[in-house]
Amino acid sequence: MAANQETLYIKGDRDVEVTKTDITLGDIVSMECSNKEVIPKLKAMKILKIPDNGRQRFVISILKIIACIHEKYPNMDVQNLGETDIIITYENQKTKGMASHLIKIGFVSVLTFVGAAFSIMAFNNDVSIVKLFSKIYKFMTGAAPQGWSILEVSYSVGITIGILLFFNHFGKKKFTVDPTPLEVQMRTYENEIQTTLVENASRRGEELDVGTSNYIGTHRS
Repeated sequence: MAANQETLYIKGDRDVEVTKTDITLGDIVSMECSNKEVIPKLKAMKILKIPDNGRQRFVISILKIIACIHEKYPNMDVQNLGETDIIITYENQKTKGMASHLIKIGFVSVLTFVGAAFSIMAFNNDVSIVKLFSKIYKFMTGAAPQGWSILEVSYSVGITIGILLFFNHFGKKKFTVDPTPLEVQMRTYENEIQTTLVENASRRGEELDVGTSNYIGTHRS
């Protein structure tokens, strides 16, 4: 390594959301260099431009980013500490009305409640839980139950407590610092989507990489 060669460390996440069409290097990666003067210039360097054709997701290789940096700083030693492929997702900031959000929240809430209730009832019906409780009640008391008994009430309360403990939160309050099972599944789902997006872009030749034409904008500042 040359004595005057500087090292730039960059780190980018797998999926980056942006809200503007002109994307700079500072929008998609964090960076560190002993020469603090180059960092503002690098952050302001344009990497790509989101076209006005409805497309909102793009995959860019870290090699393409390094190549853009080397065009401006040929002697810069760039060390990547993050992902090798970055998914850039453009989000339009046009917000919808409050009524639209309330309708969506209400629809999802009703759908979730009805679906969960149906699943529980279908399971109870499959295992004949009512007959089972009736037999247990008659075995313990010697008489047939008349309507609801303590078994059904305890079972209903137990299901509620079990669901709350399993999902590890009630509303915005979490019982422990561990991620909830829903959060784990969502992260797993997101990782699978990101992997699929990167692989599809690579197979279709749509990934912005070294040796490919810069079809979604210019990286020159």
